[in-house]
Amino acid sequence: MSDPQTHEMTRRGLLKAAAAGLSVAFLAGCALPVIPKRPRPDLAGAMGWVRYANGRYTLFLARVEMGQNILTALKQVACEELDIAWDRLDAVLPSTAQIGRVRATVGSDSVKDFALPLAQACATLREAVAAGMTQGELKAVERPVSALRSLSGTAVKTHVGRSVRIEQGEAIVTGRPLYAGDVRRPGMVHGRVLRAPASPELKSNVRGLNEAAARAVPGFLALVRDERLTLGVGEGVVAMTPGALDRIEAALAVQWDVVGGFESAHIDAAVDIDRREAASLRRDKAVHDDRIDTEGPWDVDLRLDVPLAAHAPIEPRVAVAEFDAAGGLQAWVGTQDVFYQRDVLARRLGLDENRIVVHGQRVGGAFGGKTICTVELEAAVLAQAVRAPVKVQWTRAQEFRQSFHRPPSRHRIRARLKAGRLDQWWHQFASSHILFTNAVLPPWLQRVNYFLGDDGVARGAALPYRAASRRTGFDLVRLPVFTGPWRGLGAGPNGFAIESAIDECARAAGVDPVRFRREHAEDPRLVRVLDRAASAAGWANPLPAPPGRRRGRGVACGIYKAMSYAAVVAEVEIDDATSRLRVTRLLCAHDCGRVIHPDQVRAQCEGNLVWGLGMALIERLPVAASQVAAATFADSPLPRLGDVPALKVVLVDEGDPPTGAGETAIVAAAAAVANAVREATGVRPRRLPIALQDLAAR
Repeated sequence: MSDPQTHEMTRRGLLKAAAAGLSVAFLAGCALPVIPKRPRPDLAGAMGWVRYANGRYTLFLARVEMGQNILTALKQVACEELDIAWDRLDAVLPSTAQIGRVRATVGSDSVKDFALPLAQACATLREAVAAGMTQGELKAVERPVSALRSLSGTAVKTHVGRSVRIEQGEAIVTGRPLYAGDVRRPGMVHGRVLRAPASPELKSNVRGLNEAAARAVPGFLALVRDERLTLGVGEGVVAMTPGALDRIEAALAVQWDVVGGFESAHIDAAVDIDRREAASLRRDKAVHDDRIDTEGPWDVDLRLDVPLAAHAPIEPRVAVAEFDAAGGLQAWVGTQDVFYQRDVLARRLGLDENRIVVHGQRVGGAFGGKTICTVELEAAVLAQAVRAPVKVQWTRAQEFRQSFHRPPSRHRIRARLKAGRLDQWWHQFASSHILFTNAVLPPWLQRVNYFLGDDGVARGAALPYRAASRRTGFDLVRLPVFTGPWRGLGAGPNGFAIESAIDECARAAGVDPVRFRREHAEDPRLVRVLDRAASAAGWANPLPAPPGRRRGRGVACGIYKAMSYAAVVAEVEIDDATSRLRVTRLLCAHDCGRVIHPDQVRAQCEGNLVWGLGMALIERLPVAASQVAAATFADSPLPRLGDVPALKVVLVDEGDPPTGAGETAIVAAAAAVANAVREATGVRPRRLPIALQDLAAR
């Protein structure tokens, strides 16, 4: 890394160059995208996560910390297994130079997949230190879970299973630098990449711009035109301050030519399942494929629509990139996969990976949306062009318009009953790609992957209830907006559709919705959370409504990734005088196996409940004029504090191995709200977000 004096010289050079103006142009091509490498964690790798020196221990977190507080949970496991006091272990977020490659922090698998190898490594280290072996490398010793202090069901525990203080909690509330946006480097300048006011899926070119006016803006440093800038054609701007970027963008007044166009109606038509069914009764991909009788009457026949939705992290993505005098690169990023960032930067910049160090910072919200390389490459390309550290911070409008989003989906579910039991189930839906996102894959490569289907779209589509025959299938459609992983992937939309239809099946059978689910559930752990939720919510007791108000109670449940279980009871109230619909209570029973940190599991459940509330009543990402039309939270609102009802979480821990808590309750939260609205109004909500005027019109 260059020393501060070199950075000052670089800064003075940039100021001098700014007087005459600087333009930099590069051309490069890269036909194949970089595919993420996601190895399973193992004991050999885990030995590099925890180290001992001079009487203290250090845990290098093999996950990304993005508010789920996995830094705290895995420190609990480590301290328990090492048999040490909390303050003897320092837990840090490592760079790619400090640990071996680990897979992205996705899928709610941090405790499920990383706690065991970490505990094994800590047990090996504990025994070595006790034997006086404090130097050199240790060979991992594998042992059964029953022999591990942190994870066995019998050992008395000091740290695990308790709600200890949150690592970095004090730093967060006192404003200490933790996030990529907090990074300051000597001589650092600021960059932005300007793009056409259209979806990145559409081809665009610059028709004209006022370069002279941009150069005249105080603080202007450079225009950078480089094909390595992501998301198609872009004009890179570098300035001394973030405020100068705004003024330069306005002065530059870029005019764009865009090829093609679309409106919201085009997206709606692309995923219209009724239109697709009229063309063919067979869907492209099958989840269940039993034979069913498609002719004749159905006891339940529902069309359910789920819109496009944004991740809307509070922290728009940001990165800082800096090259040293020898051409080595350091990057400070807020991402779910630091090693993928290194891979992309190495490929696109033509560098060996050992010349790149990526520092993973704490992430201010991700929810599946910060898994690819965008702002990180922008910062690196601009830094290479101007030979100074560059910070690129997306605006809120860029975060909405250049990110990928939860794809819309349209569902048609039909069901037949026989003697009050579910007999035939037919679920068809259409959606867009999630795991094979068009934000990374070009159309030709997405077509190659088409034969594999998309497990993200299919997530949560398997019916968790008994039926004599089941057919579930879906079509994949590439849309003109970017779509990809969103909290829980397909589990939220598919759970909403399935649990809405199951609720109607219970009504058609004349059976209580809890009892109907209980009698049809195939997994005893699903029954267990359903019973716990119903009991805690007082399901057997009537829900009285005061004059002028209607109230309803709804239930939904589901299984996340065949590993974690949730049941949610929602209560809603409608004020007839104001036509206001609000959720008054949400209760969740949650089973993710052994609980490491009870308060943090509850916090994750509460977060999912609020996401479900937003999904049911508030969130829809607008599209117009060939792009995502949202620029602020006013255009694409989120639940506010006043929208959040009383929340209660019941943790179900019967000693099963730990699984994921980060996304589980999303399988049931929105559906429980919709089912409560159905109870209150007598009308089935068929389109999200739920609007009372839609129900009145039916």
